[in-house]
Amino acid sequence: MVEGRIYKPVVQAETCHTCNVCIRGCPAERIPEYREEAESLRGAVYRNPKALRQNPLAKASGAATLPPCQEACPIHQDTRGYVGLIARGKFREAFELIREVNPLPAVCGYICHHLCEEACLRDVVDDPVPIRLLKRFVAEYEAERGNIPLRPKKKRRERVLIVGSGPAGLAAANDLALLGYQVKMVEALPVLGGMLRTGIPAFRLPREILEKEIDAIKELGVEMETGHRFIFDEDGKSLEKLGFQAAFVSIGAQKSAKLRIPGENLKGVLHGVEFLRDLNLGKAVDVGKRVSVIGGGNVALDVARSAVRLGAKKVAIYYRRTKNEMPAIPEEVEEARVEGVAFRFLCAPIRILGKGRKAAEMECVRMKLGEPDETGRRKPVPIEGSTFRVEADTIIAAIGQEVDRSSLRGFELHPDGRVRIDPETGATSLKGIFAGGDVVSGPGWAIDAISAGKKGAASIDQYLA
Repeated sequence: MVEGRIYKPVVQAETCHTCNVCIRGCPAERIPEYREEAESLRGAVYRNPKALRQNPLAKASGAATLPPCQEACPIHQDTRGYVGLIARGKFREAFELIREVNPLPAVCGYICHHLCEEACLRDVVDDPVPIRLLKRFVAEYEAERGNIPLRPKKKRRERVLIVGSGPAGLAAANDLALLGYQVKMVEALPVLGGMLRTGIPAFRLPREILEKEIDAIKELGVEMETGHRFIFDEDGKSLEKLGFQAAFVSIGAQKSAKLRIPGENLKGVLHGVEFLRDLNLGKAVDVGKRVSVIGGGNVALDVARSAVRLGAKKVAIYYRRTKNEMPAIPEEVEEARVEGVAFRFLCAPIRILGKGRKAAEMECVRMKLGEPDETGRRKPVPIEGSTFRVEADTIIAAIGQEVDRSSLRGFELHPDGRVRIDPETGATSLKGIFAGGDVVSGPGWAIDAISAGKKGAASIDQYLA
């Protein structure tokens, strides 16, 4: 943007990303009278930061209506806003801006896969702004000063049930409570947090961080009950009988996908989601000295790093593609490598061999990458005559997650067990019941689940209006 005291603003629409960098360097930041200029872009934006979103030149050129970092975020947090406030030492204001749309800011500061940083334009100059770490810093800093009290704007008499306390359920509960609804959350497990609590190790997401943010949602008046496995009637009328006018289902994808190879039922063959759940619920788990982990996602990384902490001397991850195709967060891959986890790429298990009923070896085949599959990644193809064996005390499969259908009677489901919804509203086939998160999309990122929860809350509000 080019602007002077006696000239109208000139915007290069084809290159404008509405990042507001030019505005921050504008004298309007320091000279009050500049802010009142009715005809000045700098004055308008100072008074209303959303003004650039309606920039007709940017829209006409097809440029993004939000900065790339904000556009990339599934919940469209005002990244430029809170990063700018942090830069000026306004930590409380930065946290308030984050908390307007994100009910789990510190959690995201620890585990988010930060698409905002991948989109950061600063990368062209040197390195992306460390947005996730800045969010984590300000959330922890402000937590030491106590939660910012949030209050509903009005009171509603309608009651809404949230089934599942993972990131989608927590986000929906937060937003519905702020809208004034009476919200009750039920969780089948004995602890709150869903996969944030039972699927992510404490060394990656400290428990006190998660608990503080759940407590902040409780303070909005949300009733939370653990150890309650809610099963809907096939016609969905159980909701009405209990006095609820709407519900949001966010039970996640709580089952590990099976390897479906010979020997999988031998003792010593475990599955990633259940392995992590047992650890996080305080159950004793013995993995022995040699652990083989199958998979390339974050669950596989969490399993391998947990095995190291359990005392295993040799931990290796076996992945059928290369490092470049691994869906895990790159930083987590590097952390695992530093901790001593070995990586074996382009190989896949074909059977598990045992001594008696106990697993003792894993037979693998080497792979090569062929043509892209439906995900766009090159499909791994077995190399004939390349089999080899690996000795292991424990073999842990972490190749994916599935939805438990047993709690979903009456819902219209996809063939793989996911709940079928209206993509615009999140409404299920049962009246007044909405769904979101992994139970709908399959296993994904926490920030995507938060986005689904917020969308579900907005749809329920519209439904009950």
